[in-house]
Amino acid sequence: MRPALMLCLMLLVSACGIGAPPVAGTTPGVSPGSTASGPRISPPPVTPPTAPGTNLPAFACANAGGGATGVADTAAARVSEQQGYDRFVLQLDAPVPTYTVTRQPTAAFHSGATGQTITLAGNAGALVSVHSATGATTFSGPTDFVHPEFQVLLEARQTQDFEGTVSWGLGLSRAACLRTFTLLSPYRLVVDFITS
Repeated sequence: MRPALMLCLMLLVSACGIGAPPVAGTTPGVSPGSTASGPRISPPPVTPPTAPGTNLPAFACANAGGGATGVADTAAARVSEQQGYDRFVLQLDAPVPTYTVTRQPTAAFHSGATGQTITLAGNAGALVSVHSATGATTFSGPTDFVHPEFQVLLEARQTQDFEGTVSWGLGLSRAACLRTFTLLSPYRLVVDFITS
């Protein structure tokens, strides 16, 4: 019985292949990695998002307007010189209400309630009017900016805060194409004048 048990044990050991390491099978002519292990899924073509600040409207040599229905208080104004344009910014405490930017051939503007003529630096101008707005108790900072070193926007002065309309006269060195847009956080109306 002992020889029979030994024979069974030997057959069992040889059947399991303990003596030699396993060998991976390869298919001739096919290199590893050239075939997929399963279906490949391609993502749909997606346009990448536009970087902030690069989706601005085009400059136009025309009057502009926009905004939304509503009321806002003005908080501050700023001017700056950027590469390729000069900028005027009016900051508000709520979404920018209806506004217009009207180009004009001179830098002379009518002052709100008094109707007096104010002449700003420059040879041309633009009048920025924000309707349903006031800054009587909320505006802080200067109301007249003079920058003779800027290429186009030489002066920006508040000309009216009367009967729900805030206006700023912008004195320009020459008639220039412009673009307008609004921004959030904080709410701002932006007027750019091309310098090239």
